[in-house]
Amino acid sequence: MSDKYDVIVIGAGPGGYVAAIKAAQLGLKTACIESWTDKEGKNRLGGTCLNVGCIPSKALLEISHKYEEASHDFAEQGIIAKEVGFDIAKMMKRKEGIVDQLTGGIGGLFKSNGVTPIYGHGKLLANRNVEVTDKDGKTKTYEAENVIIATGSKPIQIPPAPFDGKYIVDSEGALEFTEVPKRVGVIGAGVIGLELGSVWARLGAEVTVLEAVDTFLPVVDQQIAKDALKQFQKQGLNIVLGARMTGAEVKRKLVNVTYEDSKGKQEAKFDKLIVAVGRRPYTDNLLSEDSGVKMDERGFIFVDDNCKTEAPGVWAVGDVVRGPMLAHKASEEGVMVAERIAGHKPQVNYDCIPNVIYTSPEVAWVGKTEQEMKAEGEEYNVGTFPFAANGRAMAANAASGMVKIIADAKTDRIVGFHVVGPQASEIVAQGVIAMEFGSSAEDLALTCFAHPTLSESVHEAALGVAGGAIHIANRRKKK
Repeated sequence: MSDKYDVIVIGAGPGGYVAAIKAAQLGLKTACIESWTDKEGKNRLGGTCLNVGCIPSKALLEISHKYEEASHDFAEQGIIAKEVGFDIAKMMKRKEGIVDQLTGGIGGLFKSNGVTPIYGHGKLLANRNVEVTDKDGKTKTYEAENVIIATGSKPIQIPPAPFDGKYIVDSEGALEFTEVPKRVGVIGAGVIGLELGSVWARLGAEVTVLEAVDTFLPVVDQQIAKDALKQFQKQGLNIVLGARMTGAEVKRKLVNVTYEDSKGKQEAKFDKLIVAVGRRPYTDNLLSEDSGVKMDERGFIFVDDNCKTEAPGVWAVGDVVRGPMLAHKASEEGVMVAERIAGHKPQVNYDCIPNVIYTSPEVAWVGKTEQEMKAEGEEYNVGTFPFAANGRAMAANAASGMVKIIADAKTDRIVGFHVVGPQASEIVAQGVIAMEFGSSAEDLALTCFAHPTLSESVHEAALGVAGGAIHIANRRKKK
């Protein structure tokens, strides 16, 4: 087989494997390089997301949520579930089974679409040559007309709390505990920190989340964030804001943490410390000096609006480029690049990329927040509707949270869509579709929604933008 390809993709995560499949579907001879191996040294496709990120974390979130419901919520609904327990070994086995099924499925998709998998570490050389070093240290060079870099990201390590893999762990290590720690510390109250903290809190751990900034979820609409904070605190998560960590030391199988907050120096002891302060691009040993691809000081690859680098025929997508580090964003960029290589002219609408925190309640949003609209001096109207007034949410014993819609005051076009509550990750898709098609709040208000459904809250929030909600007193808000 020839070692020259139309497209070589470096990285088989959600950006890379999707780009490879789409390129092959468009008739391009395509190969995809991946260096990931499992604990037994077997090659694995899927990258961080499928192996140690999105998928295994959601599996544990779902399992722990069901346990939480059975333990605490069933009784008030008339269901008697005595002596509810859990088997953490089986939980982990189920998680791994889901990962195995999905990562193996990518191999099947590669085969059916004609994508050639190449296992090893890929390094881009000059003139779109790619050097691959396998796990035995052997190297081989491949040629390509186009190269797509999709190597993803890895957890950030902070000097006060270096990972030891046992007591101080990153997000990957937090998915591998073999027993429930008595006390868990989480550094970072972002998406990953809140999700992992929720898993172990539901299973019985005392969880303290230390966040350096004073505002909870500053990128989230603050009305939504404040509602979510109240719910998390009610669940027992101890979230400490304005807490700047200064050190962590393991003594007698405990992690001794020091931090500073508004009250001064503080100390805390944990059985496990999860560091979840963010991720950085995985671009280590990725580019030769003459590759023609440029990076910034943080390791992000410079690209234009269409993910093209400064080197001819070289593209980059996903976590290694600007924008949110989201699997679905990476996939959309991967498809766009593959289609552009094939001569089409697609674009990604970055204004319509949804964000989700898979806690309970879930938090999801797309578009602008109310604080952003204020900062920009834009006039806007807001409609909100609480799930407490939604019949389906009440029936499901999940009536916390709300739907919030922000519309431009002059055009009524929806510019922000925010949800905290049950199935927010699914409901937000309605906002994404509406915004993608340039819908007005009136468009949603004139749409018939099935009854009883959670989505009726979207309908009522849209009606509320113009002060016409039916099932709550209207408080039209105009700025």
